[in-house]
Amino acid sequence: METIRLFYYILGGIFTLWLLAKVYRRLQLSRAKHRSLAGHSRWARRFAALVPYYEYSEEQFFAADDAPPDIVKQRRDGFARLADLYAQRFTKTAALTKEVTDGISDMQFTSRYRVPYQFSRYVRERLRGGSFVQSSHGVMVKDLDGNELYDLTGSYGVNVFGYDFYKECIERGNERVRELGPVLGALHPVVGYNVKRLREISGLDEVSFHMSGTEAVMQAVRLARYHTKRTHLVRLCGAYHGWWGDVQPGPGNPQTAHETYTLSDMSDATLTVLRIRKDIACVLVNPLQALHPNSGAPGDSTLVDSSRSAHYNRAAYTHWLKQLREVCTQKNIVLIFDEVFVGFRLAPGGAQEYFGIKADMVTYGKTLGGGLPIGALCGRKDLMKRFREDRPADICFARGTFNSHPYVMASTYEFLQRLESDQVKNIYANLDVTWNARAAKLNARLREAQLPVQVANLSSIFTVMYTEPSRYNWMLQFYLRAQGLALSWVGTGRFIFSLNYSDADFAAVVDRMINGAQAMQRDGWWWRDSLLTNKMIKRRILKELLSHLF
Repeated sequence: METIRLFYYILGGIFTLWLLAKVYRRLQLSRAKHRSLAGHSRWARRFAALVPYYEYSEEQFFAADDAPPDIVKQRRDGFARLADLYAQRFTKTAALTKEVTDGISDMQFTSRYRVPYQFSRYVRERLRGGSFVQSSHGVMVKDLDGNELYDLTGSYGVNVFGYDFYKECIERGNERVRELGPVLGALHPVVGYNVKRLREISGLDEVSFHMSGTEAVMQAVRLARYHTKRTHLVRLCGAYHGWWGDVQPGPGNPQTAHETYTLSDMSDATLTVLRIRKDIACVLVNPLQALHPNSGAPGDSTLVDSSRSAHYNRAAYTHWLKQLREVCTQKNIVLIFDEVFVGFRLAPGGAQEYFGIKADMVTYGKTLGGGLPIGALCGRKDLMKRFREDRPADICFARGTFNSHPYVMASTYEFLQRLESDQVKNIYANLDVTWNARAAKLNARLREAQLPVQVANLSSIFTVMYTEPSRYNWMLQFYLRAQGLALSWVGTGRFIFSLNYSDADFAAVVDRMINGAQAMQRDGWWWRDSLLTNKMIKRRILKELLSHLF
């Protein structure tokens, strides 16, 4: 009897220790989550599903901050002038956009989410700049009305060296593979050179080609899980790694990602989780997050106040990546650098070279294709293998009809060859010094003009911030378009400059930005009650949400 009782005591003790260990790991996981909604994907999805739609009346549109009548009139008059300018200047571009929008779901989405949704309909119906361009040269694009605009979109990160550079890559690439044509499955000889150069650039053993950055990341994660025999991936709060389910667990994905941990960037608590958990296959790092750790890509659709922030500290982020590297090495966790966006923008060897940190796998895309769609994964030999010698049926499948398409490979070949040219090497020389000085110059001009605007930058990638509480910062994108600056649908959240911008080109952008911001200020959009704070703005919006919800 005593033996049986002792056995149960021991069994109970073991269970208690197991339970305590599990609770401890769970608490550490909770500690490593960022306190924002972005750090709690399930809660973010639930909250997003509850947010009711409502929109402001015309009267509310101009007085959402309780501005006095004279300021409201000032805004109305300014908006009317801006709407007239758009109607006259962007006639053809806006007309074609209106004609095709009903048939292009992506265009419906981006047009609706350019500004906070309460203001969206009123803006969409009156400020129609359009979504079409017909040509590009230098740092300019031309719309259907013949307006030439300085390009700040960067083509979502593709345009690193200027559009003329990519036109040449595509044209010469096409000539190189013209005789083969779109033959798929078999490879054109240019693939050999591409593999050689990517192995040199990445410092890794093997390469696989895909048709997008999203696909390259999917393959990296799949291989990491396959070789580690672990289930979970870690993504850092706010980071974007494509639109597939496991790396987008929050709003935008209708399904819950059950095998994804979203942990705080630059956090000791995250390092602790990596040390104690045994189910983590890989950690994904998007180096772009160095500009705004733990925050999603900034866009004007969420610019409800002036709390947007960004700040880049190269030394601090390098130290963080070094810590990640050490822990991943100790725990046999695969460290994946997602360089789809920043690869080749920060340095010829990408973020690995720029930060001096070696990853186990690296994904590339966007600019690598020389202007054509591509994804590429480079990795250690032991991680890239898709089969097991001793278990022939246990494979890690990854194929795609258009992978290594001859025309894409040829354009990539031209791109990689040009990376070795003296002209491109000169562009990379003192890159940070050049763009930091340009950001500083823009900020100085904005301060001199007493405008409530500043910028932060990671090399040639800029984010606009606002220094005084306001409900109307999102209006700036429309004033900048009127000044001849082309922005992407995220508005002032991100300016992506190509590296062929000369000092004169950048000075012209600065002048236009100052002029646009001053026009917005004259029209009364940045009026504010001296007692107004960002917290007060958010509380008011919360009350509006609750009143429409219940």
